[in-house]
Amino acid sequence: MRQGNRERLTYIFFLVVMTFWLNGCTSASPKQTCSLENYSLGYDTPANPELQAKLEAIDVGLRAKYGMTTEQTAVGILDLQRLQVALVRPDRGDYAASVAKIGILLAYFQLHPAAATNLDAQTRHELGLMAKISSNEMAAKYSREMGLKEIQQVINSYHLYDTNHGGGIWVGKHYGKGTERYGDPIGNNSHAATVRQLLRFYLMLEQGKLVSPEASKTMREIFASPDIPHDDIKFVRALKGRDVQIIRKWGTWEDWYHDTADVTGPGRHYVVATMTKHPKGDEYLVDLGKAVDDLMMGMK
Repeated sequence: MRQGNRERLTYIFFLVVMTFWLNGCTSASPKQTCSLENYSLGYDTPANPELQAKLEAIDVGLRAKYGMTTEQTAVGILDLQRLQVALVRPDRGDYAASVAKIGILLAYFQLHPAAATNLDAQTRHELGLMAKISSNEMAAKYSREMGLKEIQQVINSYHLYDTNHGGGIWVGKHYGKGTERYGDPIGNNSHAATVRQLLRFYLMLEQGKLVSPEASKTMREIFASPDIPHDDIKFVRALKGRDVQIIRKWGTWEDWYHDTADVTGPGRHYVVATMTKHPKGDEYLVDLGKAVDDLMMGMK
């Protein structure tokens, strides 16, 4: 082979490798090629076959138990230790209830960069009330201060809403009383989410990629807020008595019951996001939380 041809082939190989790396290892086995730092969850990220089959079986069994259709549940698991994902209807947008308050939290730190390392105690506590026990009063206080359109611009800047793939996180109304409203482009929901984008939010939070590493760390501390007790519902009830730490955001309105959580415990660290619309949604979430945790403890 001539020297020039050899150099061209070497250069082409280099470009292929770099392109793969920059894409966040979404098209090959993440377990073998990625670290958490450069892993990304895109629309072409392959599911782990074993994890996918088991998650689908959990969903099928629980829907049969509670009389739910495929249109009434969506769920995803992201294994942060093994970098494996499983997704069931992850890009179907739906009304998000209070889950969308995570968008307000993100926007606050984006629009107040100094807060990452210099957050006063009152604001920290109030944001904790919004994030941990879902205070509508605190959510409305901060959304009014920043503005709904400004909040959504921040969310969009992280590609957490995508009109080409079912939508995502949307904050189009102040929580509680108020007439200002901007429906999301796909479902016209005042607050919206998809499972995939909820998983991406927690992934980027773990990676320190939301605003800055310092801001991501402070946001995790706000979710944890040890001075504020967890609401004993949904995933928290499911994991009670287990040796785990949980940061989460849940939501409920009428027949919409959702929960999202970043769970850490011996032998496991994962994110689970579930959206349901059914009168038995809370029961589904409790059973699913237990089943997913059992599954993650058994993964090799």
